[in-house]
Amino acid sequence: MAPNPDIMQAVERLDYRVTVGDVASQAGLNVNFAQQGLLALASDAGGHLQVAESGEVVYLFPQNFRTVLRRKYLQLQLQEWWGKVWKILFYLIRISFGVVLMVSIALILLSIVLIITAANSSRDSDDRQDSGGGAIFMPHLGFGSDFFLFFSPGYYDHPRQQNLQRSRHSDKPELNFLEAIFSFLFGDGNPNADLEERRWQAIGTVIRNQRGAVVAEQLAPYLDNIGQGYHREYEEYMLPVLTRFNGQPEVSPEGDIVYHFPELQATAAQTRPKPVSAYFQEFPWRFSQAGSGQLLLAIGLGGVNLIGALVLGKLLADGAAAAALGGLVAFVQSIYWVLLGYGSAFLALPLVRYFWVQWRNRKIAARNETRQSYAVQLNQADAKLQGKIVYAQQFATETVIGTTDLAYTTERDLVEQDVEQVSKIDAEWQRRLNQEHK
Repeated sequence: MAPNPDIMQAVERLDYRVTVGDVASQAGLNVNFAQQGLLALASDAGGHLQVAESGEVVYLFPQNFRTVLRRKYLQLQLQEWWGKVWKILFYLIRISFGVVLMVSIALILLSIVLIITAANSSRDSDDRQDSGGGAIFMPHLGFGSDFFLFFSPGYYDHPRQQNLQRSRHSDKPELNFLEAIFSFLFGDGNPNADLEERRWQAIGTVIRNQRGAVVAEQLAPYLDNIGQGYHREYEEYMLPVLTRFNGQPEVSPEGDIVYHFPELQATAAQTRPKPVSAYFQEFPWRFSQAGSGQLLLAIGLGGVNLIGALVLGKLLADGAAAAALGGLVAFVQSIYWVLLGYGSAFLALPLVRYFWVQWRNRKIAARNETRQSYAVQLNQADAKLQGKIVYAQQFATETVIGTTDLAYTTERDLVEQDVEQVSKIDAEWQRRLNQEHK
């Protein structure tokens, strides 16, 4: 079984010497799961166990443990290789939608030009006799007389388009144009993909900052669905926290419940309390990370594509004319409904997604507001809540396991360590005897 990546990252962040509580709070993992993962990682990566005289276990890992694992596990090598390949594939997928859009516009416009040119050529002699000149035939398509302004060489001299150009240059988007097309269509992924990981990391940090003893109200701002009435009074929402971090409830003489977590009270190194937000916040969804100029350009090209497809549909209504032209026009006629469907979806999908994002963000804002209200209640604690917090501090402690507190370590030979232990005992007895003689 390949080592857990969350545990490996936690070990690296904690400077390669950790306890189970360190890793569980850092990564927000179940304590039992973290213990099993650390044992497996120590076995596979050549880690060492350091046992303190108090019985606490510290795991010590070499700083190159990833290199050791990479040599040992083909699966890790394949995962790293696939990660690199997938980045390239996903990038190609992202830009493909912009490429398809440009190809679609090019096919539509070329087909329109070919059909109109062919129609004008067939009527050229009649037009000259009727008008005495070389007027170009333009069929009435029902879309307004200024439609082909889009294709005019002087289109960008139009005042409105000059303003649009200035807005594009004023933006500094991080995405290139083809990536912006994908972002316009599908967005940029779930901003809360690591929601539960962040939640449990925050909860673990709060518990460690309180030296392993808390009341339910201190964790409520980081939880959802804590209930009302009976459920909230009896604090059933704390059960997942107790299960994950091996917590133990304690009842005060007044009947209040507090919680302490022995596994999170042992640490391999003295640390200061870590900063943590007053309440857990979900990130709102963004419609797109593309710049405003890129979004306007995407909408404009989508409109050109869709209107061009509708124009082409009218021109292709005469199937015999298209078949007579053959070549590109015949090919475009064969895929016309694909082009029209893509043009329609290109504008419809972002429109639907826009309203979906607004609905989703309202839900997120409501949950954030609820958790914020719990944080406000904690900051404005009444006498009863303050009494609970004071009682919980009776169970608060922190055990720092230094290298001088070890009774045993797998780094060195057992016989050598036994000799040292005997020497320490003899020295301690000698010190006591000297004090008694004095």
